[in-house]
Amino acid sequence: MEYLDFELPIKELEEQYERACNIGEESEVDVTATCKQIEKKLQEKKKQIYKNLTAWQRVQLSRHPNRPYTLDYINAICGDTFLELHGDRSVKDDKAMIGGLGKIGDQSFMFVGQQKGYNTKTRQYRNFGMANPEGYRKALRLMKSAEKFNLPVVCFVDTPGAYPGLEAEERGQGEAIARNILEMTRLSVPIIVVIIGEGASGGALGIGVGNKVLMLENTWYSVISPESCSSILWRSWEYKETAAEALKLTAEDMKKQKLIDEIVKEPLGGAHSDRDGAFKAVEKSILKAFEELKNLSKEDLISSRMDKYLDMGVYQD
Repeated sequence: MEYLDFELPIKELEEQYERACNIGEESEVDVTATCKQIEKKLQEKKKQIYKNLTAWQRVQLSRHPNRPYTLDYINAICGDTFLELHGDRSVKDDKAMIGGLGKIGDQSFMFVGQQKGYNTKTRQYRNFGMANPEGYRKALRLMKSAEKFNLPVVCFVDTPGAYPGLEAEERGQGEAIARNILEMTRLSVPIIVVIIGEGASGGALGIGVGNKVLMLENTWYSVISPESCSSILWRSWEYKETAAEALKLTAEDMKKQKLIDEIVKEPLGGAHSDRDGAFKAVEKSILKAFEELKNLSKEDLISSRMDKYLDMGVYQD
């Protein structure tokens, strides 16, 4: 397990707990009381730290190297029913954007999401979760297939942004994202969006238009990352913590602004500390959202989705 700076007190207590347990196993000394005392102190420290996180600390948690990614959620929720589908039928298969069919219980879904890597080799293979235009066109192709067969769509958002390279711009990155936003507003099946990590800029919006938008507790959703915002405003990354607070990018801020529908609670310590707990929480939230949407007519699904986004940013004196 890797630890962030603000998690170091937890690391120290966990090491103390492990040492105390090892002493008890290797000798005949009864350390049960000591272990319980350290365990209690550890739980209290976790509650103290994770209940008072700053916006920047939540950004750090969303990027935690041990945090589960899109395929982790899909494989945990769907098991062996997931069938990955490839290619945009035009350029190539973008490894940063994955998608396919899967079942939760007896209900089939079309899953789409950005995928990051877990080591240097896979991060390069997945292009650090930054999709090219063909990735967004693949996502749209799969969503259109879901519409054809009347299947609900689930989108997992986790990206530092769409790939900003020259070749991506040459192939129409802006048009691909804009096309997705347009088509997703008028898709005639339920769309459930779950932000499981980073939700940065147009890269997130390209698969982020939904009837229900859910955010995990320790994720962020914003037009720009705190580091980029800091470098633009103050010509330095040093003010990234100030930028994170000013951007109002946390799940709590998004809910207050009515830009998302629900916050999915993470296990104490974050999704990376209890993956199974995070998988169950996300599965439960997806099924709950689907139950609310499944009986709506196609016209109601489209009009409610459009109204939701048209109401955003409306200001009254």
